[in-house]
Order: sequence, then structure tokens, then C-alpha cells
Amino acid sequence: MAKKSTTVFFCQECGHESSKWMGQCPACKKWNTFVEEKVNVTGGSKITPFREAAKPVEIGAISMREEERLHTGIAELDRVLGGGIMQGSLTLVGGDPGIGKSTLLLQMCRLLANAGRRILYISGEESLKQIKLRANRIGEFRDTMFLLCETNLGVVEETIRHTKPEVVIIDSIQTMYQEAVTSAPGSVSQVREATNVFLQLAKGMGISIFIVGHVTKEGTVAGPRVLEHMVDTVLYFEGDRYASYRILRGVKNRFGSTNEIGVFEMRKEGLIEVENPSEYMLSGKPVGASGSVVVCSVEGTRPILIEIQALVCRTNFGIPRRQTTGTDFNRVNLLMAVLEKRLGLQIGDCDAYVNLAGGMKISEPAIDLGLIMAIVSSFKNRPVDEKTIVFGEVGLSGEVRAVTMAQQRVQEARKLGYETVIMPRVNLEGMDMIDGIRVIGVGGIGEAIDVI
Repeated sequence: MAKKSTTVFFCQECGHESSKWMGQCPACKKWNTFVEEKVNVTGGSKITPFREAAKPVEIGAISMREEERLHTGIAELDRVLGGGIMQGSLTLVGGDPGIGKSTLLLQMCRLLANAGRRILYISGEESLKQIKLRANRIGEFRDTMFLLCETNLGVVEETIRHTKPEVVIIDSIQTMYQEAVTSAPGSVSQVREATNVFLQLAKGMGISIFIVGHVTKEGTVAGPRVLEHMVDTVLYFEGDRYASYRILRGVKNRFGSTNEIGVFEMRKEGLIEVENPSEYMLSGKPVGASGSVVVCSVEGTRPILIEIQALVCRTNFGIPRRQTTGTDFNRVNLLMAVLEKRLGLQIGDCDAYVNLAGGMKISEPAIDLGLIMAIVSSFKNRPVDEKTIVFGEVGLSGEVRAVTMAQQRVQEARKLGYETVIMPRVNLEGMDMIDGIRVIGVGGIGEAIDVI
């Protein structure tokens, strides 16, 4: 049947399709997200399902058993994945250019290949010699590791079906194109079509597929938002490309907990796991300096100790300047307003600079009390005891509210040699006391400042 070309508009956020351009997407309510694309329309198109026709099954007749996971040999990556790679899963890995996405996946391929697994690495951005050059820096590879440089989706699909690997790496999804779709590679139609093909391959053949995705300047994966909804797991690689640390964060996981993180250090031989992130983040902490407070945050199931630094000084301009790194700017302004209203501190005409040392980005409310303590310490120029940590959520009335996993936070502080913990009083009920550390419960920010 002859093909005819038609013009449609796609929303870059959610993938909503429309026959005309609209300022606001009716599905996700975002503005100016529609892009124009030409597609070929043929009659009688048919999508091949990746499994037989489904039939309703009684819930009691479904047998449950623990799914066997494939361990990558990288403990931090296994943690973020929920214990290892699930068979037939589709995982999206996003991050800034040069952050180390391809390096981490290549290291994973090396460990899996050396364990006798059949691996296929498909690159649409690098040549075979470029990949080999990078692989030589990592180590030796066994012959069960196969490389393919191709961007044609039809050729890639046929190769996967013929090779039958256990794990496939697609680097990257924005370079793959389907000949039947006339739009350019990386467009909404091409990304959606490519992801759908890899989803059918993963579920139909039981292959674990990792997709590398480019990110936009806002930090989200480029392409339609539906891409993140289609995959099973979404991992983001964070960190400054010029610094040595890297943080792998799981923002979606159908096979494990979300917001789990893995910490890596970039070296010349590749990415090295950081087994104790708290100790790593606190390295170089100043002694006896005002405005420095250690807090305990929980990322997924892991408690991490982080240093909060604050600098408060009188402004030389009509409007005070506020700047934050690693935490929410508006949250810091709110906490400073609470200090001025509830404790009478005249900090409304002061410049304030807040930094989370180590490059972490944390929005958990449990660091509120640490932000308060750091700001007050810098304002009064009085240092906080270096063997003390604080955590707790602060309300608009100045009260210190309960947080989750208080027991694990105290245990992490004890493990690293801290002697005093200042925490919400309501969390003390039902918590087992730990020998060797003093736990102080407070009900408001005034009590916490008096203790320090």
C-alpha cells in the first residue's frame, strides 16, 4: 500500500499527539512543549505482541517465587538496582555528558563477561576502536563480550534476536532510528518507537537491556516523558564532571526501593566504589569553624552523614543576597524567616550562603534542624561541637517534628565516632538506646540552640 506523509505534533514532556499545534498540552498541562514532525501513515499496520494473548487469571492461582537476580559484581550498582539485574528488565541510565555513564556500563559488562555471561554492547556514537581503547583502560575482557556499532533499529533488532545475549547495552537511545519513521533520530517519534522495540525484546526474550539517555539542560532525559514510564528502572548519574565523586541515584524501580544511591569515585582506571560514603563526604571537615554542622540524611535505605556549611554576614546592598548549593533555596529562606519570627534573630538584612559539602543534593526535610544550627552558628560566630550531629524537620512554628529511620541514623553516627545526637523528642519513644552515644531529644529550635 502506498505511504502518505502527514504532519502531527507531539508533546516533548508526555508524548501526547495532536493534529495541530497548541500552546498548552491538554495531557500534562505544560506550555510550549509541542514539536512538529512528519510521519508516514500506512493502512493495516500491525504490532506484534511480545507474548501470547493474555487471559484473566484468579489471583489465588498465581504462584509467587523469588526471582533470581544477576549480580553485576559492583555492589553499589546492585544496591541501586534492588539487589542485581532482573531478567527481562529494561533500565534507563541518564546523566550529563562525560559524567561516566558509558564507563560504568562498560565496567559492568567486563565483570559479567568474565563471569561467563553473554554480553552485547551496541554503540551509535563511538567506533569499535574507540570502545576498545576505553575498554583497555578498564581491564581484560573475555570473548563473551560482543561489540556492534549501528544506529539502524532494524539491524539492531535482528542482531539481538540472532546473538541471543543475556545483557544488552544501547548507547544511546537518541541515536537509534527506524526507517519507517521519517523524523530525525532523537525526535519524539523515533525515541518512542525505539523504546517500544527494546521493551518487546526484553520481555519477549528475557533479555536485560540497559538504555543510555542524554539529558537536557534541566537535567531530565531528552525526549518524550513517556520514555521514563515505559522502562522498568530509571537511574540518574549525578555529580560534577570535574570532581572525583559520582552519585548513581535510582528514581524509579519496579523491582526495588526508589531514591537508593550508590557512590563512586572517578579514577584513571575507571569508577571505584565508595564503601563508606559518610566518611568520604566528611573528609576535610574544618575543626573549630563556626557555621559547620553535621547532619544525617537517609537516601533510600542508607543513612549518610553530610556537613552543612553556612556563612551569614551583614549585607552591603539594599537587598540581602541568598545562595544555596545542594539544597532547596526556598527552604533556606523559609527557615531563616522562622528564626527571625520565633527567636527574634535579626538576620533579615544579612547575606546568607549555604553549602552541602561533598556535592550531594538533598531535599529531605530531616536536614532542616541542621540548616538552622549552621545559620545560627555562623550568625553568632560560635562553633558547634565537632562530635555532635543533628537531624529533624522544622515546622513554621519552630517545632522540631519526627523523621523516619531515627534508629539507623543514630547507629550511623555511633559507627563514625560521634558522641552526641540532637534529634526530635517524639522519635525517642520506642527507640532502643545505643551505648557509647548521648541522645538528646528537643521539641523546638530554641531548645536545640540552648543545647548547643
